[in-house]
Amino acid sequence: MRVIIAAIGKMRAGPEKSLVGDYLGRTKAIARNIGFSGPDLLEFEAPGKLDGKERQAKESHALLGAAPSGALLIRLDERGKNLSSEALAGLMARHRDDGASAAAFLIGGADGHDKSVSERAPLSLSFGAATWPHMLVRVMLTEQLYRAMTILTGHPYHRA
Repeated sequence: MRVIIAAIGKMRAGPEKSLVGDYLGRTKAIARNIGFSGPDLLEFEAPGKLDGKERQAKESHALLGAAPSGALLIRLDERGKNLSSEALAGLMARHRDDGASAAAFLIGGADGHDKSVSERAPLSLSFGAATWPHMLVRVMLTEQLYRAMTILTGHPYHRA
């Protein structure tokens, strides 16, 4: 199962980009051994001259377009479900075992997702009630994907 992270905004050089790159590399190294590929980070430039609903719609269109047909769509949202690392690993494994071709994690822009994303991605994931900067969400998501893969392989990284 291919794992995709589709995000609005491009990371600039800095500690967040370095951490994301580190976790992506670690995850790719073990994911293929358990039936996953990626994760691949797909970044989309935020539309500069639009705002509000128009901006949301354009960003949401880009995010949804990044996911292959039949993919499990998971949107990141502060009002979403707060899953444990074990639950995320189980979710990924179940969908892989059920034959899903891909799982796409959608990180919206500053205005969030529009209703088209909510309609197509009913599963919403949160990293708590706080609002996080989008670049830190990428770090947290890539770490959690790495952790999920280590849980599935029995690697000692996850010690719960």
